[in-house]
Parts: sequence; C-alpha cells; structure tokens
Amino acid sequence: MSSAHLHVTAGRPYPLGASWDGEGTNFALFSANATRVELCLFSPETGRETDRIRLPEKTHDIWHGYLAGVRPGTLYGYRVYGPYDPAVGHRFNANKLLIDPYAKALSGRLTWSDALMGYRVGSRRADLSFDRRDSAFAVPKSVVVDPSFSWGDDLPPETPWNESVVYEVHVKGATMHRPDVRAPNNGRFLGLASDAMLDHLVKLGVTAVELLPVQAFIDDRFLVDRGLVNYWGYNSIGFFAPEPRYLTAGDISEFQYMVRRLHSAGIEVLLDVVYNHTAEGNHLGPTLSFRGIDNVSYYRLVPDSPRHYHDFSGCGNTLNVHHPRVLQMVLDSLRYWVEVMHVDGFRFDLASALCRGARDFDPDGAFLTAIRQDPVLSRVKLIAEPWDVGIGGYRLGGFPPGFSEWNDRFRDTMRRFWRGDAGITPEFATRLLGSADYFDRSSRRPWATLNYVSAHDGFTLADTVAYSTKHNTANGEDNRDGHSANFSANYGVEGPTDDAAINELRLRQRRNLIASLFFSQGTPMMLAGDEVGNGQRGNNNAYCQDNEIGWIDWPDHSDDGPSFTNDPTATAAADSEEEDDELVFQRFVSRLVDFRRRHPILRQNRFLHSNPRESDGMRDICWFSSLGREPGPEDWANPDWRSVGVVLRGAAESAAYEHSDDALFIIFNAATVALPFIVPQPREGYLWREVMTTVSPDGTPEVVLILTGGAEIMTAERSIRVFVEIPRDRNAVAARETNGAWQ
Repeated sequence: MSSAHLHVTAGRPYPLGASWDGEGTNFALFSANATRVELCLFSPETGRETDRIRLPEKTHDIWHGYLAGVRPGTLYGYRVYGPYDPAVGHRFNANKLLIDPYAKALSGRLTWSDALMGYRVGSRRADLSFDRRDSAFAVPKSVVVDPSFSWGDDLPPETPWNESVVYEVHVKGATMHRPDVRAPNNGRFLGLASDAMLDHLVKLGVTAVELLPVQAFIDDRFLVDRGLVNYWGYNSIGFFAPEPRYLTAGDISEFQYMVRRLHSAGIEVLLDVVYNHTAEGNHLGPTLSFRGIDNVSYYRLVPDSPRHYHDFSGCGNTLNVHHPRVLQMVLDSLRYWVEVMHVDGFRFDLASALCRGARDFDPDGAFLTAIRQDPVLSRVKLIAEPWDVGIGGYRLGGFPPGFSEWNDRFRDTMRRFWRGDAGITPEFATRLLGSADYFDRSSRRPWATLNYVSAHDGFTLADTVAYSTKHNTANGEDNRDGHSANFSANYGVEGPTDDAAINELRLRQRRNLIASLFFSQGTPMMLAGDEVGNGQRGNNNAYCQDNEIGWIDWPDHSDDGPSFTNDPTATAAADSEEEDDELVFQRFVSRLVDFRRRHPILRQNRFLHSNPRESDGMRDICWFSSLGREPGPEDWANPDWRSVGVVLRGAAESAAYEHSDDALFIIFNAATVALPFIVPQPREGYLWREVMTTVSPDGTPEVVLILTGGAEIMTAERSIRVFVEIPRDRNAVAARETNGAWQ
C-alpha cells in the first residue's frame, strides 16, 4: 500500500493508542515480542485499506509514530509481525488486521469468517498451522476520535454508599419496548437519556444505574450460526470504546450526553466491565487484537503448555493483569471512563479471575492493590462479582475495604425463606442484617454487601414466582444452560395463568421479596423491569435473546388514569381496584425506596450485634418469636420456624444513629397460615403504629393500628407488617399522617 503522501515521524510512546493533538495523530502500541508494526489506514467510504505505514520507533516495548494531518474520524488498524509458534505461546500473523487495544471508538461489525483465524481451519495441525488470508474485510476498524465534550456544570452526584439504590439495566432492553421512547433512539444511549426514562428513574427513587457491558463487544460465532447474538455483551474486544450498536449516529459524545443527563437527575452511572477475559476465546479462537499483538504478554498461558490458556472465566482465556503493561491498560481504561466519560464506578465481572496469583485468589495482588492506591479509581464506587469459574474462585466477603460485592447468598436465602423452605430462618436473619458473617471485618461497612433478589443472570422477580424450573430452549442449548438451582416456585401452574388466586399469591410474594430487599442492611440493587412485572418466559439465561424475551415489556398506562407517582398525597382513586396491577406495584416499589430513605436505620454504617446503646440502654437489634419473646436456641434450630419479628434501632457502635428516636418493628411471616403475634414492648412512653403491609397491593394498611406492647395481632400468611415507634402523645397526629401514605 502506498503511503508516499503521508509523513511519519517518531512521535511519542505515551499516551498509548491514537491521540489527536489538533494537527495530527500520535499512534502508540505496546508489544514486547513483535519484530515490526504497521499502521493501516482505511477509507471510510469503501472500507478498503489505503495506506500502510511502518511505525518507526520502539521505546520500552512501545511502538510509536506521528502522522501529521490525520484527523478524528480516520479508520485504522494494525498488522504486527513476529514469530508464529503457538507451542511457545507466540501467535503473530501480519495477515490479520488487529484492533487497537486503546481504540476509543470502533466502526463496523465483525463479520465471521475463517479468515479471522491465525491458523488454517480444518488443518490436521489445528492451531499449529498458519493462515495467510487477509482478515481486514471482516474486522471492525479502530477510529481516531476527539473525546472533548462540553460538560458544562456536570458534577458527579457522589451519593454515599449507604444512601445508594442501584438499578441494573441493559441499555437496549430498557427502551426497545417503551412506547414513549421513539426510534432511532430506542435501544440506545440516547434512549436511556430520554425524558421518559429519566422521569421513570427519578420517580422510582434509584440513585445509580448499573449498565450491563457497554464496552465494545462481539457476537460469538456459535451464536451467530444459530441466528442469535451476545445480547448481554460479556464478550469484550475494546475496553475504551462504547459499543457501536448503542450509538444512534456513531459519535461517542452520545454516551457522554447520556451521563450528563443522568447526572442532572442526581443519578450515578456505573459500568459492568469485563476485564477477566476477551472475545478472542481459547487457542482455537480468532485473532482480532491482543492475540496477534503479543499473545504471551496479554494472556495467562499454561506454563507447561503455553499453547493453551488458563481459563478462569469459562470463556476460553484469562487476561494477564500480572503483566505491568496489561495492568496499565486496564487501569488506563478505567481512568478514561471516569475522567473523560464521567462515569461514577464499576462492577467487575468475575472479579476473582483478576485477583488470582499464580493460581489462587490473592487479596493483596497487583490488580486490587493498584486500584486501591489510585488517586482517581479509589474514589469511585467499586463493586466485585466475587467469584470466577476456577477452583477456589468463590470469594464472597474476600475483597478488601472499599469494595462492595454482589451477594448471591442474600438472593438465594430470601427466595428460599419466602418459598417456605425448612430451616432457613437463621440465615434469613443474618442476611437481613447485612451478612456480617462475610463482611464484618477490616472495618468494612454493611454497604459492602450488594443485596439483590434478582439480576440479569437468573430469573426476573416475576419469573421467580411463576416458574419452578428454567425454560431456556430458545437459547438453542437443549435447556442445559443457566442455573438449575433457582429457588423459585410457580404456586400451582408453570408460567402465565388466568387463575386469580395464583396471580394474587404471586403478586404478594413479589412484594415480600422486594420489601425484604429494602428492609435489609446493605446496598439494595433491583433489576430493571422488576418494578413492572417484566418476565422472560421462564428463561433464566437470556444472554443471547435480543428480542421480546430479553427486552423489558413496559406496560402502556397511557389510558389508565392517573400517571405513576410516589407522591404520598396520591388519591385513593389512584389505588382503585380497577387500576392496573403493575402500576400499583410500581407505586409500591417507589414507596419502599422512599420509606428506606426516610428511615436511616435501614441503611446504617455499622453492623448490628444486639449491643446495648449508651444513650438509652436499648439494644440495637432484637429478634422475637410470635409469642413476643426472644427466640431461644430451640427456636433457631427449629426447621419449621418460618415467622420472625425484629425490632431495629440505631447501631450501638455509631453515635450518628444511637441518639435517633427512630425504631421499627417488622414481622416476617413466611408460613402458609395466618399466625397470632404478640407485639413486643416499645420504649416507655411510646407506641407502635402500623405503616405498611404486603397484604395490601400498594402496601397501605386497610386500618392503621396503634398498639401497646403485649397486644396480639393476626399476621396473614406469607406477609410482612411494619410498625414505627411513635411518642404516645402524638397518637392522633400520627394517625392522620398515615392516612393513605407510609411514613
């Protein structure tokens, strides 16, 4: 290819990637073992290669060069020369066009072809053979960008952890079926930034959206062959570039605009990031970027068989963050999303894979140590998925201070308790109080447990109470994929039914599960769509369902009378029997969020250990049986005990809460029969006022009860009742305050 019209100079080894300075672009690529690197430029009109320029300099294993006149919008890629010897780990093949690991944008979609493989597909020597076909026609092109953006007065919301409510959401799935988000923005970043979505999020009360992967990813070949795609996006190929399919016009500023809009509504943006592996798969996978740039450096290879990869991800390979340049790439990527794109934090997919030493999990390893000392990254929200698929990879509670962790034990316990499983009440109590058995160490706080009852991986909330088994046949894997232990129940019929009694029970169980989430210590996370009863037809692994299964089925309430609101003054008419069940459930969830905000003792910064408070001698947590007494060992050991009460007060270890007058008494009855419950004694001069029950569709008690200690009340089967402690002389005022709203 001719490059006579382009003048290349040495440029600089830093920063890595393509950096435009207003007059030209500096290109810098790390490869310790390459013998030559060529920069290839492409026509944006035809997609054909127009120029090939040899990078003239190598400094500290970084190849670099500067091209005057090369501007944003230029398409490029690399060809990297070196030994092709898979037996010792090297897989250089200059016939394969490679994506820049630091590319800030990608153009085009991957086209699957055998030409993407560095070896000859079908050869008896498999990946030890060598393929000479040019892959440029099939590979997305890297794009030179100008990342500057007019942020105006944008500031991060910086919501404290203990005040956070996280909303896990898929960018496309959130808006494809919303009637008030129109094409071409539905399913894209601009759709999530629409007035309709911001209005919904604000009224719901969430403080942060956690976006399923939005870094550039590709669709697995086996899925494409089935007519499916990698919908969730856990198949990254570009750690700096927003996924092109979520851009309306292809400009990365659309992502920045979305962030600014969410910030203006007080909502943080958290990214689910996949640094544990890449889309290049195992030794038989394609050569798209890292493999062809420097396979030995970028991946963790099996020492005794460097032809093969350590696979702690279950996806064929594991990124080698032990290498300083690879660790630098991950950190540079994270800082880029914070400093240039203004995101507020990250959820690390399969985080244990990033924290392994030679084999085992190492909490003091390079990755965690580097992040914790970084002046930028140590100040944003950090969430670990505390497991991988390798031996010893389950590490719940094993991450250091500063990290929150997805707590699947919370999910499973809540589902089992409300399903009525035997012997679950003791663990239910532990999870409700923030899982101190896992997290109360090294000065970690209750917010370190990120609690959830449903997430993208598994049943939605609605499906948890409608299906007893998974129904994943649409994935094309004969229903073998996805978890089999869902701890779900259908309550009489598998899937949708017209049986009114079953549907009412399912709705109540949804209220019980979501209420238990918001009444627990820790950080609550809800799955987008759970607030409107979204289901996936029993599919608990919809990773490849970019269709009605994976998209949120938003109810159209345009003709349903009063609009959705969490206004405590909402009229009784808005809660009429004729109103749509899902609209009422939305209001119920919103009121839960608001109730949690109004009662700081539900989101404390200290663990509760039933210690007496210096201010009044009251213990910060007390459990009660239905007889109104504290349970003894025989109660906790009783496998049939399914009804428990708890009184919550400010933590004895926290001066911020110890002097609070706030106190709650909550009854959790998972039994299948109504039970009488003796009300415990409040403080002297106080009474208990009922403010919420899951028996009611919107949570409002039919009759506001104001009780003294020792009173006996019937608690309906499978229900929650919530009482607040009020001064005796405020009896009449309190009764008026709770007319139609929670307090």
